[in-house]
Amino acid sequence: MATTSAILFSPDDRSPPDAVERWLAELGLPLLRVRDVETLMGAALRSRPRIVAFDARTHPAEVTAAVARIKADSYTGVVPAVLISADDPDAFEDGFRAGADEVVRENLGADESRIRLDALLRRSDRDLHVHPSTRLPGAVEIESEISRRLELGVAFAACYADLDHFKEFNDRYSYYEGDRVIRILAQILHDVVKGTCHENGFVGHIGGDDFIFIIPLGAVNDVCGEIVSVFDTLIPFQYSDQDRRAGYFFGKDRRGQLHRVPLMTVSIGVVTNERRLFTHAAQVSALATEMKSYAKTLPGSVFSIDRRTDAPYVQGAAQTPPQTPAQAPVQSSERTTVPAWEVGK
Repeated sequence: MATTSAILFSPDDRSPPDAVERWLAELGLPLLRVRDVETLMGAALRSRPRIVAFDARTHPAEVTAAVARIKADSYTGVVPAVLISADDPDAFEDGFRAGADEVVRENLGADESRIRLDALLRRSDRDLHVHPSTRLPGAVEIESEISRRLELGVAFAACYADLDHFKEFNDRYSYYEGDRVIRILAQILHDVVKGTCHENGFVGHIGGDDFIFIIPLGAVNDVCGEIVSVFDTLIPFQYSDQDRRAGYFFGKDRRGQLHRVPLMTVSIGVVTNERRLFTHAAQVSALATEMKSYAKTLPGSVFSIDRRTDAPYVQGAAQTPPQTPAQAPVQSSERTTVPAWEVGK
């Protein structure tokens, strides 16, 4: 596996200003010094570097062209790029126009240089952890938020939302329309969670049509019920008049057989730490996935809450076998109650 590094691109192999050089050293990463753009691209493509510093104080045209090339590639374009420019307003502007994420003038003070460079990495990390379509936090931030709440010891619910019949909708109406539905769901989740829980609510996007939202324990029924209700109100209008009136359309399954495809619904699996002791985020994630899978076996838009408890440990006694999945009554947008497993009550 390639080692993460920092790269300094300098056609004349000139050392960067002292403040930048010290900052690069403090990263604690191997520093690769590169003089030509082909070597730069090869290194960046082999192992996405933590940062690339471009020294444009001499040979500015060559260096800004190198910045533009790095940023034009879909793989290397996300790498944070800082350009070191001469103390010239035109050079400063040229750096940003080439695509640099930050431009540091040659004689900028050491403190301001460090502040700007630290902020550059923070922005880069934030952008990498955000889903590009919905601008919601991704898997890394979801795990971090679950871990944060576990460390605080607060009562919370992790809710895994997933669309039903989304693939068939995508196949019939196009990827563009499917992406629009995902953005609609993201907006519903964000507005309901933030509108109800304010700063105590978190919404993340795992990818595709999979979302996680984390809320205070006491808000589960209100939040999930409102999400289901709003979703079922809005989603029929994403279909053609004919499909909406019928309530279904005919689509092909993976074997090419025609079958009725209902309108999309949303399934939400809910896990709480009310009756369980979680020690790390992976446990919460695994159980939320299980609950989401159970919710998807039920008709309509539903949310299903895990009601199982951890088996008490008694030293020297034989332990009970793992409990079968147990859920709270599952509610739909019509607020009907569906019988559920209650083994873990």
